[in-house]
Order: sequence, then C-alpha cells, then structure tokens
Amino acid sequence: MQSTHDFSVQAENYTISAALFTIGPDILIIITGGDHPHIGDVTTKSPTTDLQTIQYPSHDGRFHKDYFLSERLAPQIKPMLKGNLTILAGVHVDHITQAQLNASFDMIDQLAAQINNWLANHPVTISKPKYYHHDEQPK
Repeated sequence: MQSTHDFSVQAENYTISAALFTIGPDILIIITGGDHPHIGDVTTKSPTTDLQTIQYPSHDGRFHKDYFLSERLAPQIKPMLKGNLTILAGVHVDHITQAQLNASFDMIDQLAAQINNWLANHPVTISKPKYYHHDEQPK
C-alpha cells in the first residue's frame, strides 16, 4: 500500500519522517527516523476509546520509548479524526544527545502541523457502509 502523503523534519543532525495513510475514515501514521528506524510502539485512539499504547521490547530487553513521540502526536491529530487513529513509531539515534532528544518534541509538533494542514486541505470523503437489517440475510 502506498502512503497517502509523506512528511519529514530535520533538526540536530537527524530526520524524523511520517508516512500518512488514509484508510476510509481511519488514519495510520508511521513515524520513523534516525540511524535505525524500527517499530517500537503502537499507539491507538478511536472516537470512543482513550489513547492506548503497546511498547515492544528492544534488542537489549528494555522497552522502546517511542511512545514519547506517538503519544505527543496523537492528541494533536485528534481534532482532524473522523475515525480511528493508529500510530506506529520507531526512531533510534545512536548515542542520542540531550539536544537531539529535546529537538524530537519540536520535530513531532512540526510534523503534527504538517499533517493537520494536509488533512485540512484534503478532507476524506467516504460513503457510509451499508449493513443488512436484523431481518435480512445475504442472498
């Protein structure tokens, strides 16, 4: 599947990218970057559920901390949601510095602004699904 649109921000000698996928009314965002992109966590939000994150264990047994990025992005995208939101995040910078770590928060804010701007200018238009009534069956 091809992403709907791609975004990126560079600061402190590394890049964070976001691939946006619109799937019906739902949004999937894949955040990657640094020296070793990966999937470190999955953050989800639906119109009727709270934010939820699953962290994956890293190669050294600790859990990835990419939720700092995905959980910062999710509330900023929430006003644009018409359906569900899923964010996969995995950014690793070898021997990350405090300045690089601090920059990641502003980078996510910039990505959120880019994504919201794109979504505002490219609204998703879909028809509502059709269901059988309680007394109907597939033919």
